[in-house]
Amino acid sequence: MPTERDVLLRGLEAFAELGYDRASARELARRLGVSHVFINDRYGSKAAFWRAVVDAALGAQLTRMTPPPPGSEDEAVVRQFVLEFYRIHIDEPRLALLMEDAFARDTERLDYLYQRHIEPTLALVVPSIERLMASGRIARVPMDVLFFAITAPVSGLMHEALARRLGRPEHLPRAERLARAEALAGLVMDGLLAPGGAKPR
Repeated sequence: MPTERDVLLRGLEAFAELGYDRASARELARRLGVSHVFINDRYGSKAAFWRAVVDAALGAQLTRMTPPPPGSEDEAVVRQFVLEFYRIHIDEPRLALLMEDAFARDTERLDYLYQRHIEPTLALVVPSIERLMASGRIARVPMDVLFFAITAPVSGLMHEALARRLGRPEHLPRAERLARAEALAGLVMDGLLAPGGAKPR
């Protein structure tokens, strides 16, 4: 019998690869190496298992998104937030696939993901973003526009097959993948900041 950690990791892999709708209870059980009644017996339903997978995967990663120390400069807070967001997807690229599947439809899964994980995480950085907008350092745009401007580029870190065709070497060491995340965060932040207003890093 696989451990709880293995069950949740294999669940993440299955939901990321197949999407929620195509990940049937039987297919999940096959991939987990358990009986077809295991998910209902252990978690109560496929939906409850999905929530457990999300909590385990995102909870472990988002603990790295800590509140900024008092007195932190707003630009530094936002830069660190964006960089950490990209680093998280370097370490667990399947998260983005799982979230993309949830983002595609207005469902209870999206509600759960937003209310339990996205909204509390955004609360760490939104005050700094609002002050930067008020000061003219970042253009005043709706928060949904800014959210997608920051999150959409993460696809460049996870679509390995396309990236290789664009020249990325295979089997990059983690240090080099993190360097790409840092370069991406710098590009995004420099693009968000008003021309001529960026402070030296």
